Amino acid sequence: QVQLVESGGGLVQAGGSLRLSCAASGRTFSSYAMGWFRQAPGKERDFVSAINWSGGTTRYADSVKGRFTISRDNAKNTVYLQMNNLKPEDTAVYYCARRSAGLQLAVQAYEYNYWGQGTQVTVSS
Repeated sequence: QVQLVESGGGLVQAGGSLRLSCAASGRTFSSYAMGWFRQAPGKERDFVSAINWSGGTTRYADSVKGRFTISRDNAKNTVYLQMNNLKPEDTAVYYCARRSAGLQLAVQAYEYNYWGQGTQVTVSS
């Protein structure tokens, strides 16, 4: 059973930065693409960013492009999301997820079958 544990969320003022981490259990972390999604109150879970198995390919939602950076350390079984220049509209619960199969990244939530418990990010104006 794979477990994903997010950390690094919190309260920050607009323009500030946070770095989210997602630690994965198991020995096959490097065999899967990983993703970050977020869900604001009353809204659906949206794609934020994804990274392929090696870290060589990444993708971002238009709303975060240029401000967020995804990365991974396969030796530490950890994926990161560096969030800079945060805006109030970035407020949400952030979830990391592991793809159900395949080395390449995906942007649809249904292509991920393991999810963390989420970490709250709140950006004040």
